[in-house]
Amino acid sequence: MEFKTDDGSVVAVEAVAQARPGSRLVARDGTVQAARTFEGALEGVRAAAESALRVFRDGTLRPDGVEIEFGVKLSAETGAIIAKGTAEGHLVVKLTWSPSAGS
Repeated sequence: MEFKTDDGSVVAVEAVAQARPGSRLVARDGTVQAARTFEGALEGVRAAAESALRVFRDGTLRPDGVEIEFGVKLSAETGAIIAKGTAEGHLVVKLTWSPSAGS
């Protein structure tokens, strides 16, 4: 499957065929062309990451560092979605605190 970037470059992604009822993908030379740009496909994941960061940074915990890991699945039709890593959605959050200077 191929996604074009905003600057016209091509990002090739290994795809697993999962056709939805009533949908049809167009393949050229055996390669499925994504309906959205690569950046457009990742926009929802970016928004989810920003939202998650806001929740952890602005909450009562006040960590010094926040790491968020999403499993991302790319689809030619829908773009990027948060993928299942196990029976549930794949999201790993790591919060860190630095020792106080006076400790």
